Amino acid sequence: MQHIPPARWISAAVTALLLAAVRLPAGAADAAPAHLANVTILATGGTIAGTGASSTTTIGYTSATVGVQSLIQAVPELAKVAHVSGEQVMQIASESMDNAHWLTLAKRVNALLAQDNVDGIVITHGTDTLEETAYFLDLVVKSRKPVVLVGAMRPSTALSADGPINLYNAVLLAASPEAVGKGVLVAMNDQIHAAREVSKTNTSTPDTFKTTELGMLGYIQGNHPFFYRQSTRKNTADTVFDISRLDALPQVDIVYGYANMQPTALNALVAAGAKGIIHAGVGDGSLAAPMVPALTAARQQGVVIVRASRVGQGIVARNGEANDDALDFVVADTLNAQKARILLMLALTKTADSKEIQRMFYTY
Repeated sequence: MQHIPPARWISAAVTALLLAAVRLPAGAADAAPAHLANVTILATGGTIAGTGASSTTTIGYTSATVGVQSLIQAVPELAKVAHVSGEQVMQIASESMDNAHWLTLAKRVNALLAQDNVDGIVITHGTDTLEETAYFLDLVVKSRKPVVLVGAMRPSTALSADGPINLYNAVLLAASPEAVGKGVLVAMNDQIHAAREVSKTNTSTPDTFKTTELGMLGYIQGNHPFFYRQSTRKNTADTVFDISRLDALPQVDIVYGYANMQPTALNALVAAGAKGIIHAGVGDGSLAAPMVPALTAARQQGVVIVRASRVGQGIVARNGEANDDALDFVVADTLNAQKARILLMLALTKTADSKEIQRMFYTY
């Protein structure tokens, strides 16, 4: 008998398990429109493609073991809502996502969306950095066609795995005319979120993705997306950012605020070549007294300083907890630190002028 490698056997078992376990909403089989859109699924790995030792394993599983074709085959109902094709762009756990991965993914997205036979894209992704990848794409995708990121909080082998229904909803959303021009979207837990505003808020539960302050964009219910609002910030085809000729991004790092904070980490990052620093300060982006001289010195060396907040909600007020005009700092507006890092990296590909960068933070 031919020996089947364990990984191959697991992948086949996963497909069989998912086919048996997934239960889509009543009426899904009858929801096909007269004309089906062409949706490409770009797979990057993550929990949605993960496997566990048993059907009750929801922690301690292995991410990024199931390929894109197995994911598609596990949800045959996808054929009812779109003509689906798949590509394995990378196969990683999302905590290992880096700038090079982003550039590779974004260039592939732009190349596909430029084709007349591609109407939308779904990207399967690990949840740990999904919000960051979504916002990066929101700033660099050059099309108004739908781009939807999706993941899962339970591996594909788990009882009540959330990956199959999340993937179905994401494809349905990417195929829908309602999603055109809404920017990059995140489809999780029957909800639609804007890439700029959504965050992972819980370590393990399926409802982890929330837009806690500004609110989600809408729901997916009864095989149809319902939008109730959209972001007013410029995105995708309306941004100034072009990554087509970039093979690297400027180094931007994050320094986290806390009681008894000292500038040790900041100084090390500047010495390591940081071109920008996001200071995730306490409260309204406040600066501890020992940090002010070090941040000022870094700015005088040409490092762009952005004041963000570790709080997670609210506007960081310009000239509020620091004299930003005098210090020549930038404020992050409502962006959290990890998303402020993304915008600053891209801003630095266009300019080093702090006033122009501040304008970008109020624009995007």
